[in-house]
Amino acid sequence: MLGEDAPAGRAKSAAQLREAALRNVLEVISRSRDDEKPVFDVILESAARLCDAPIARLELANETRSHFKMAAAWGEEMRVTSIGEEWPLDLPHIVPTTIREARAHLVPDLADTEEYRAGDRIRKRLVDEEGMRSYLTAPLVSGGTGIGCIVLSRRHVQPFTEDDRDLLDAFAAQAVIAIENVRQFRELERLNGELGARVEAQVAELARLARLKRFLPPQVAEVVVTRGEQMLSSHRALIAALFCDLRGFTAFCERAEPEEAIEVLQSYHEEMGRLLDAHGAGVDHRSGDGIMAIFNDPLPCDDPAGDALRLALAMRARMESLCAQWRRLGHRLGFGVGVSFGYATMGMVGSEGRRQYTASGTVVNLASRLCDRAEDGEILLSPRAAAALEAEFALEPHGEVTLKGLHEPVPVRRVAVPDA
Repeated sequence: MLGEDAPAGRAKSAAQLREAALRNVLEVISRSRDDEKPVFDVILESAARLCDAPIARLELANETRSHFKMAAAWGEEMRVTSIGEEWPLDLPHIVPTTIREARAHLVPDLADTEEYRAGDRIRKRLVDEEGMRSYLTAPLVSGGTGIGCIVLSRRHVQPFTEDDRDLLDAFAAQAVIAIENVRQFRELERLNGELGARVEAQVAELARLARLKRFLPPQVAEVVVTRGEQMLSSHRALIAALFCDLRGFTAFCERAEPEEAIEVLQSYHEEMGRLLDAHGAGVDHRSGDGIMAIFNDPLPCDDPAGDALRLALAMRARMESLCAQWRRLGHRLGFGVGVSFGYATMGMVGSEGRRQYTASGTVVNLASRLCDRAEDGEILLSPRAAAALEAEFALEPHGEVTLKGLHEPVPVRRVAVPDA
């Protein structure tokens, strides 16, 4: 019985080794966006070891498909060719044929071929000078076209198997993934380089757009790219500022598991992010459970205070549902909002690589303090925001409150909560 199980065990072990090697290649691919060479090296070594081949190499065709060259090699040194040496792709030999036809070739013995018996110069050199005998190739195929191949060879007659060919096909597919990833990365670099001068003048380069999207909504970032980054230079602007955060979040974090806290934050920011985008907030910053949104800069809007309050109302309505879901899980959380309206200084702050576009001034501090003061479900308004909104929205007095950083008490109003 033990003897019967041994072959099956060896086959399982071999399969596990192959799966592990393929997983290892995928990990290397994920770390090598701008260079396929590390991927080629691990593919060739893995393929050679698993297929018991002392020599492995990877050949690539050039872009015009006129020539091919060895791009990487592993194992015993070869004498008839070297890395970087180019050969015509129209040669009638195994490697160029594999690339042209995008088809694998398994040759038991190079010396037992018509080309060798006919005295083909390259075939004779491979056999007589290099000592190559058994050969296996697998094409690298992209978009139905052969772009290269992997070659395994032995210096003695020991034909490769169909299993070897299947495994080499899998490694070839991974090599294509690495090549395509690097090509895309380099194509982006090339485009960025070509657009260099225009990028600085119009903020049209992709990397700068990506940077803008870290602190501006995507649609706002695109407008800034089109009109120029001078929109973000320091200036005064009449804005509506909205601050919101979760009530009881600090206490919740002290009790909850880290995974629970992250899950709550994730769902909270996903829902609020959708509303921020839908309501056209020009700037939003997020830190922990706190969110700041700015209206009327960098993009102007007709009714900044009204837009801010409409966002606050939509947030409150959505948070009622979210908080109810959390309460069913035992999480006691609430939500409060502060909105102010007035002039602020807008512009870029921070150091190189960590800059962001933001607002500063009393109007921002006031919205933040009102948010801190708001109870669960409350939307508190500054006097100027209330004056701009009272004709359209139902507001209630909240009384005069003393806020940190402000010398005089502030008459605050709140948005009426509709009857259930």
